[in-house]
Amino acid sequence: VQLVESGGGLVQTGGSLRLSCAASGRTVSRYAMGWFRQAPGKEREFVAVIRWRAGSTYVADSVKGRFTISKDNAKNTVYLQMNSLEPEDTAVYYCAAGLFSTTETEYDIWGQGTQVTVSA
Repeated sequence: VQLVESGGGLVQTGGSLRLSCAASGRTVSRYAMGWFRQAPGKEREFVAVIRWRAGSTYVADSVKGRFTISKDNAKNTVYLQMNSLEPEDTAVYYCAAGLFSTTETEYDIWGQGTQVTVSA
């Protein structure tokens, strides 16, 4: 499985972005897909996760109500819709394939990351 993120960029406070994570590989449906982020000088933190087959999701409290994770099985793509963005959301965002977990060590495959910058 290979993962390629896209959709990052520069946005003003209060704006929106949608990140995409395109997955390739026949076994991708066996995984859960997670989004993590890492801000400068900080550890990588969990954002959201979704199961490919069941579609069940879990979103971190820090972004709940603003961020939504979804998937398009036909396109093998997972999305992270980010609304009401704040400067504190500035980070490199990574998608990953692994277990349905908030812990990054439970994920085996990672994308290259996409930068999100929110200006004040």
